[in-house]
Amino acid sequence: MLKKAYSRNRRTCKVTFTLPPEAAAGATSVYLAGDFNNWDKAALPLRRSADGSWETALTLDAGREYLFRYLLDGVRWENDWNADKYLPSPYGDSDNSVVIV
Repeated sequence: MLKKAYSRNRRTCKVTFTLPPEAAAGATSVYLAGDFNNWDKAALPLRRSADGSWETALTLDAGREYLFRYLLDGVRWENDWNADKYLPSPYGDSDNSVVIV
């Protein structure tokens, strides 16, 4: 799930990325990778909430689209089930989630 909160001048947007427990499927670690961090698989860990979901927040430049995915336990990629849209991965084996801010 993507929650968006724009700054007063609308130049930036705080995006909260949430992976629900059903999508996490028992994962012990979840990381967020995407255009905003050069797809670094270890730069943005998500925190597990009491309800079993995983969450992190980033401030992104508005007026752009960002590709992203979640990496579970360092081995399994998962899309955001509520992404704004999806685009094919350049690797041809899957789609990437897209957040539009």
